[in-house]
Amino acid sequence: MKKISFVIPCYRSENTLPQVIAEIDAKMQQMPEYTYNIFMINDCSPDNTMGTIRKLCEEKENRKGINFARNFGQHAALMAGLRHADGDYVVCLDDDGQTPADEVDKLILKLEEGYDAVYAKYEHKQHSTFRNMGSKVNELMTRVMLEKPKELFISSYFAVKRFVVDDMIRYENSYPYVIGLVLRATRNITNVVVNHREREEGRSGYTMKKLLGLWFNGFTAFSVKPLRIFTVIGGSCACMGFLYGIYTIIKRFVNPDVPVGFSALMSAIVIFCGMIMLMLGMIGEYVGRIYISLNNSPQYVIKEVLNIEEK
Repeated sequence: MKKISFVIPCYRSENTLPQVIAEIDAKMQQMPEYTYNIFMINDCSPDNTMGTIRKLCEEKENRKGINFARNFGQHAALMAGLRHADGDYVVCLDDDGQTPADEVDKLILKLEEGYDAVYAKYEHKQHSTFRNMGSKVNELMTRVMLEKPKELFISSYFAVKRFVVDDMIRYENSYPYVIGLVLRATRNITNVVVNHREREEGRSGYTMKKLLGLWFNGFTAFSVKPLRIFTVIGGSCACMGFLYGIYTIIKRFVNPDVPVGFSALMSAIVIFCGMIMLMLGMIGEYVGRIYISLNNSPQYVIKEVLNIEEK
């Protein structure tokens, strides 16, 4: 019998998590050909999410709990769950009930057909306008920087095979970005359409600051394209400056009475200095992340585990 491991990052979900777990249990009873376990990772939630996880783990042995020492973010929580998951298939989903656990069979079926990874695709997303806008920016970033196929839809509800998980958890540096790790392991990925529910309570934990941090993780940890783009921009600006200088000299010879424009000179200085500072800032971002990685900054710190034997 093959085993399915469910990985659920948890934050402000003390009231919604039990319903998600109950839905998983009910669905897996309809899939007797599989065994399963559930990993719930508390990302230092300020409410009683850990208390809820503790109660759920006391009810059944196949429910596992991980408690972070501080808030590390959704992708760090996913990495912690992936490292402890031991299933042949690993399914990651949300803790708020918006991702339908009762449709997990659709994802598993695609894996059985031969795909290495399957992402849920929503025909009608129930996120807020802000979250949808952030998703579109993230979609553009992954397509340009990580060479994600244009037709592939990325979501927080996905399933992967064991060998993909084994490759993903080899990444031990800071700033994990899950879709980057999946794309690094395989391109044999597909989508399956599922229902996306409305949020029953609370709101998304993604703020503008967290979304910006997620985008930076994506293109600084898994791509050098930003550096190449800025190199091209810098070279283009240098060429334009050189051509403008030749144009100024020629114009001076042709019409000596035309005064040299101070405003044009200042505009050119401001533009080129701004580009230089932007490029230096991008280089500094890469260097800073290299420095943090060399200092072995952890992806997460686990404070407590429940129903998990320490390796």
